[in-house]
Amino acid sequence: MTEAFPKKANLPLVRRLEAVGFRAWPASSVVYDGSWQVRLTAGHPSNRLNSIVPLDPSDHRDVEIRLAKASRKFEAYGRPAVLRQTPLASPVLIDLVKAEGWTPFDETIVMTCDLANADLPDTLDHLPTHDISRFVDANLATDQVSTKLKPALAEVINAIKPPSGLFMVEDPETGPLATVLCVQDNDLAGIMSLSVTPSRRREGLGLEILTSALRWARMRSARSAWLQVKTGNVPAITLYERLGFVEAYRYSYWRRDICR
Repeated sequence: MTEAFPKKANLPLVRRLEAVGFRAWPASSVVYDGSWQVRLTAGHPSNRLNSIVPLDPSDHRDVEIRLAKASRKFEAYGRPAVLRQTPLASPVLIDLVKAEGWTPFDETIVMTCDLANADLPDTLDHLPTHDISRFVDANLATDQVSTKLKPALAEVINAIKPPSGLFMVEDPETGPLATVLCVQDNDLAGIMSLSVTPSRRREGLGLEILTSALRWARMRSARSAWLQVKTGNVPAITLYERLGFVEAYRYSYWRRDICR
């Protein structure tokens, strides 16, 4: 885990991608403290839905008081406070969480692609489904996640306001093989929930379904695509780079032990 991100980020681009990312994966509760966004979603454990998100590097007024106040909101939910560190986070705030012994985890790369000029491979095309329940079942199955999360995941997807494409590849006998969610926010297309069932990976299914989603977005006049991938997921990064995705910036999370 690197605590200092290696690339100088384009802050206006970071702000825009963070904003569309919030709309693409909406939390059920969002409270602002200055430029900090406190996102909480009781039924879903995703860090993107449950974190303190600083959105201005110069906003470090009363950081100790504000961090403690935001952390108490997480304690009320019975979970540890989580801070999202992007290039928009104040160094003063990051120094504070380090001094308080918070633990960094899940470094992630945000990648973008010039979709208007991307040379998408000629793969089998898939059309999006409008059946959210069926898509959620497929995504939980390919991700091998407990079906107990179905109500929360369905609620998140139902709350997405920009136009969305729900893509699935299924086998009539064995069931879901791959899923991806594409959220088109004006000229930006966000790729979410890309998943291939473990027994069928490295067969081209990820490329096939991702290409379908990108074609769909491009036909709807999206000019750029973006996605998020953990730094340790080398196969996925290789796939995205093959399609023309490049790194825009990185983020990671910091967690405070709930017993502190």
